[in-house]
Amino acid sequence: MKLVCVVGPTGCGKTWLGVELAKALRGEVVSCDSMQIYRGMDIGTAKPTPAEMRGVPHHMLDVVEPNQPYSVAEFQAGAYAAIDGILSRGNTPFLVGGTGLYVRAVTEG
Repeated sequence: MKLVCVVGPTGCGKTWLGVELAKALRGEVVSCDSMQIYRGMDIGTAKPTPAEMRGVPHHMLDVVEPNQPYSVAEFQAGAYAAIDGILSRGNTPFLVGGTGLYVRAVTEG
């Protein structure tokens, strides 16, 4: 599986770089942030706005309500499904975010 990871600490420009790379390389973004999966938690999580996404499809945002339990195994299954869909469209998946546990769940199983 071909997967590009853009990871790092909060505020280092991951979202911007992920979108730039995805635009240049026919890609789609799979968010890898443990807080951006929650609906309605936009400001405190620095969830990208439609303007920041610049037309690049984003996956694994707004997956569950904040009061719902959610596990890393559920994230992994959702991310794998998103990646499979991206690859089936002939695009490159970009895993973008700073939650190391989620990154490892996707890249290392």
